[in-house]
Amino acid sequence: MAILEAKDVSMYFGELAALEGIDLSVEEGEIVGLIGPNGAGKTTFFNCISGFLNASRGNITFKGQDITRMAPHRVCHLGICRTFQIVQSFSEMTVLENVMMGAFCRYANSKKSMNIAKEVLDFTGLAEKSDLIAGSMTLADQKRIELSRAIATEPEIVLLDEVMAGLNPTETEEAITLIQKVHEKGITIIVVEHVMEVIMKISKRIAVFDSGEL
Repeated sequence: MAILEAKDVSMYFGELAALEGIDLSVEEGEIVGLIGPNGAGKTTFFNCISGFLNASRGNITFKGQDITRMAPHRVCHLGICRTFQIVQSFSEMTVLENVMMGAFCRYANSKKSMNIAKEVLDFTGLAEKSDLIAGSMTLADQKRIELSRAIATEPEIVLLDEVMAGLNPTETEEAITLIQKVHEKGITIIVVEHVMEVIMKISKRIAVFDSGEL
């Protein structure tokens, strides 16, 4: 069954149509790849799903509930979390504290959030670096921190926006393996990526965006 549905989703910035009439359904448990040139509307689509932008027209539903104009924190609490093209870590906080911020989406208790964060760091291979300052980490590790923080929100859907950008071949393979591990946990994944060999390797289905259209 469809866990996420977009119907006639359009986003206008003045006269510019960043999205025009997007109809896309994502089944529970899928990995769906979104591809297309820069400026095609892929990240704008993520922004509309996650509440960072309010679509100008159309509707987005998650498990049958309309989330079209819902605030980002409410969308996250429902079960949709995302990463960003440009890494958004809390650079002066530790790796553990960064991931705890994700857990705080669900749990106000610090001890509970810390335990969840530690479990996630074990899962993502960052446990040994949990006390390091996030801003001092490599790009690959910072991307792993961001994905860890997303997992700590206990999502049903994760939106990955160019998680491979800037990684070398070895780091890319490690990222692919981690994404596949996340999927094995039962999490539905929608991934924007320009590296075609990555998209072809991990996606069950691919949607192509061009000039704001599907």
